[in-house]
Amino acid sequence: MDYRTEHDSMGEVRVPADRYYGAQTARSLENFRIGDRMPAAVIHAFGALKLAAARVNARLLYRRMTALKCSAIEAAAREVMCGKLDEHFPLVVFQTGSGTQTNMNVNEVIANRGNELMNAGLHPNDDVNMSQSSNDTFPTAMHIAAVTETEGRLLPALDSLIIALISLEERSRGIVKSGRTHLQDATPIAFSQEVSGWRASLERDRAAIIASLDGLRPLAIGGTAVGTGLNAPKGFGEGVAEELSLLLKTPFTSDENKFSALTSLAPFVTAHAALKALAADLFKIANDIRLLSSGPRCGLGELRIPENEPGSSIMPGKVNPTQCEAVTMVAMQVMGNDATVGMAASQGHLELNVCLPVTIYNHLQSVDLLSDVMLSFCAHCVEGIEPIREKMEGNLYNSLMTVTALSPHIGYERCAHLVHRAHREGITLREACLAEGYLSAAEFDRLYHPEKMI
Repeated sequence: MDYRTEHDSMGEVRVPADRYYGAQTARSLENFRIGDRMPAAVIHAFGALKLAAARVNARLLYRRMTALKCSAIEAAAREVMCGKLDEHFPLVVFQTGSGTQTNMNVNEVIANRGNELMNAGLHPNDDVNMSQSSNDTFPTAMHIAAVTETEGRLLPALDSLIIALISLEERSRGIVKSGRTHLQDATPIAFSQEVSGWRASLERDRAAIIASLDGLRPLAIGGTAVGTGLNAPKGFGEGVAEELSLLLKTPFTSDENKFSALTSLAPFVTAHAALKALAADLFKIANDIRLLSSGPRCGLGELRIPENEPGSSIMPGKVNPTQCEAVTMVAMQVMGNDATVGMAASQGHLELNVCLPVTIYNHLQSVDLLSDVMLSFCAHCVEGIEPIREKMEGNLYNSLMTVTALSPHIGYERCAHLVHRAHREGITLREACLAEGYLSAAEFDRLYHPEKMI
């Protein structure tokens, strides 16, 4: 491999000749070989941020940020934004807690690529990082990535699942089945009503996720090192937020209190809590579907789900609710990620929180996993669900809890007695009621209509 020599304030470092990064990135590669790489969404967000910052610097500090330098930064930053330069960002999540090395990785790549494109004489710190600090750029990139990934990936996937449930709800109208509480028989429910509960839960989660993004739209940029805005011109933060809003077509603002913006991760606690709520509802829906489809002969057997692959290496013909299982595992991971985000948010010591990379890593992993699993669950399970009407009807009329329809007429205690007798003797509610003499056959038939109890 060919190398070139780069230098920083600590001296010279060898860097692979085919890489745009420089000395500080190379040092970080040597010192931190721990776990996964920084999420690409963070790098792409940094590209947008550096582009916006260059434009604002060109207006406010035009003697330093010349038109040539601004153009070179913008050209290179656009390549970073679109993922064209992803291979030049090798640093890991578990590095310095402020994300300084990733900020410098971005500065170095944009400077070297910009100079290659336009010979602009860009310096990573003096030009690409002008009016900025890692302490305000990394949290800003975190907010940008969280908002854009949620809007671009998670919400469309959630919408697809909601639409599939609406379709199932419509297709199931008129089907009445036994309800169940405590995993025991309960009063009747329309299957469309049961599905509407799943759908409404996801719609509520969607609204909560959208609302939580409001806390991520105020940005730390302009606070520089400790929130005072040292070395940034007046109006820089506001200008960058305006540029980002136009560039990314989603609104951002400059945080009114940069001291809070640099130290508090409360917006991520709130935003991830909304993701956890979605995970909890998906967990519930997936469990409902796999319980209702259990069988095919020894379970509830009220739903038929798509048979996607063989379910056993030893039991021929077995098919399992694998999509439901994937949903529940993702939900568990998201709940674990939420604990990490909460812990990280508690570590805002003095003027800076130094658990930034692990926070955005867990947040984006939750967004990615939920997006992927909802699309899979929708396409390979929910869209193919078929209610088994005859099984639902059979369970409905076999249920003892339909006795609740008689309670206003013969009283709670007599109804309870009928249930116990019918269950003990293996007879129907009608047979038990007539044997006890509580109602005549005509009276029972007039009052007992499980399908009308919804």
